[in-house]
Amino acid sequence: MRDERPLSHVPTPVLALLAVGLALQIGLHATQSAPQAKAPDLLPAPSATLLRLASLGEPIALAKILMLQLQAFDYQSGSRVPYKDLDYDRVEAWLARILELDPRGQYPLLAAARLYAEVPLEAKQRSMMDFIYRQYLLDPNRRWPWLAHAAFLAKHRLKDMNLALKYAAALQKYTTARDVPAWVSTMEIFMREDMNELETARIMIGGLLASDKITDRGELRFLEGRLHEIEARLKSKRKGAH
Repeated sequence: MRDERPLSHVPTPVLALLAVGLALQIGLHATQSAPQAKAPDLLPAPSATLLRLASLGEPIALAKILMLQLQAFDYQSGSRVPYKDLDYDRVEAWLARILELDPRGQYPLLAAARLYAEVPLEAKQRSMMDFIYRQYLLDPNRRWPWLAHAAFLAKHRLKDMNLALKYAAALQKYTTARDVPAWVSTMEIFMREDMNELETARIMIGGLLASDKITDRGELRFLEGRLHEIEARLKSKRKGAH
């Protein structure tokens, strides 16, 4: 994670634009009756090109402002719009634009995984998890925590093992940084074991042990133990078949 810059480092023109926008909002609220917040009020996201022009050369500062506004959208004039009632196509578009402004930023994907993907509507959960998956593929070594969270949601919340396996397989294949925890690489193996795909799990553990990805002795011993357990289960299964 990179160092956060203090507000004092934000250029004066950007702060001026924010102040003007805030003043206009205050003026409008002073002359209008209190409106009720409605989910459709979330406007379509502008193009990335337009946002970059509006950033005045400070896309990261604008990305932070837009993220704060998006997350606060469910509170307008004291009325609350539940996240589940938002137009998720528009939410995803805003999150994507914010990530385009600040590709190294983590907060948009944190919000996607921990806020928008945990609403009690399965269709919207799946939509947001698919968004996380697509964004992960653009930068696997930085964005893996959010796909890992989506894999757990798919397994435990949606009870969709095939979807969870898809995400876990992507984590195993595309996450290559040396500092990524070992459990990220082994998630697919244990999901396959849960699905009783023992032979596949055995082969994958064997391949992982033969590679240089796992260097911690404790983790190596753990995987070796799991490999012995799986081989014993396969042996018992073969005996039962005869």
